[in-house]
Amino acid sequence: MASNFSSIPILDYSLASNHSTKPDFIEQLRHAVINVGFLYLSNTPVAREDIDAVIEYAPRVFDIPQEAKDKVRMANSPHFLGYSRFGAELTKGKTDQREQYDFATPWTNTWKPGDPEYLKLWGEPQWPDEELVPGFKETFLRYIDQVEKLSLEFIDLLAEAIGISPSDFDRFFNPGRHMQHRAKVVKYPVPPDSSSNQGVGPHFDGGFLTFLLQASPHRGLQVQNLRGDWIDAPPIPGTFVVNIGKALETVTRGLARATSHRVLSPKPGSTPRYSIPFFQNIRQDVRIGENVLDFKPEILKLKELRGEERAPDSVNYAEYGQLPSGEVALIGRVKSHPDVAQRHYPDLFKRFFPDGLPAQGFAY
Repeated sequence: MASNFSSIPILDYSLASNHSTKPDFIEQLRHAVINVGFLYLSNTPVAREDIDAVIEYAPRVFDIPQEAKDKVRMANSPHFLGYSRFGAELTKGKTDQREQYDFATPWTNTWKPGDPEYLKLWGEPQWPDEELVPGFKETFLRYIDQVEKLSLEFIDLLAEAIGISPSDFDRFFNPGRHMQHRAKVVKYPVPPDSSSNQGVGPHFDGGFLTFLLQASPHRGLQVQNLRGDWIDAPPIPGTFVVNIGKALETVTRGLARATSHRVLSPKPGSTPRYSIPFFQNIRQDVRIGENVLDFKPEILKLKELRGEERAPDSVNYAEYGQLPSGEVALIGRVKSHPDVAQRHYPDLFKRFFPDGLPAQGFAY
């Protein structure tokens, strides 16, 4: 049964560019999207030298002085972009033991009073001091530009795999697919004691697709199958880990599967784990619940054959059925980063934190 998958499928992206091998790629993609919700993608067009460069930069952006990291702390940014200290967030009541930067593709914010507040979410990133990490900004922007292009090519292939036209996804993107997409550089240190090994707790991703570069050789990423078992997704050099976001699951009537996942901290005596996820966004004003797609009966049948899913350990992004996607994203960010909300979204801050600023944010 698909519910008993014990490993993550590996797809060779080069097969998609060859007329004779593309059908095989589409078949593999259909299986991965419907039955697993996660896959490894090898042989992508993202330049190997840029992948190697961002992997090399990952530890360096955390090794700069703490005061330099705090200079670009997220609380400065109404876009929730910037640096977050270790242990700033909770998931399911436990501390996420990670330190991270949130970056994004270039975007000029044009929000004005009277516009929905969620339109503040997209805007200019904050970057570490160029003198401390020379070349990082230029390299990282070049890298995420390539991953953005890959993500847009991939969503068209995914459309083909589930029996719809790529144009069916156009309503979820701005004209010309001109969007801001987010990325992170994350450090999972070795825990200071044995009380918890939660790097980040069980969760779903939002948006449509995530492309994760596992930037160190550590195991830690785990994926929950339909039976509720946790399956390792160890790093495989030369690949991205691609997974389905909750918005894509919603618009495809659950056909494309958003899969619960978590990260375990490195084991005692090890070294920090680094990861670099890229999150494909969708239009901020689109109401997902009002834009579900139609499928052929034979395609929907594949979802039925998947079998019943045990209740996953993740519950976030349930609001996609009722609210504009930008508002869903904003609510999630406010909950996770109350210090940013207190400074830039005072009304939402009071709504979710009536007792004042908590010591930590919480995803759910």
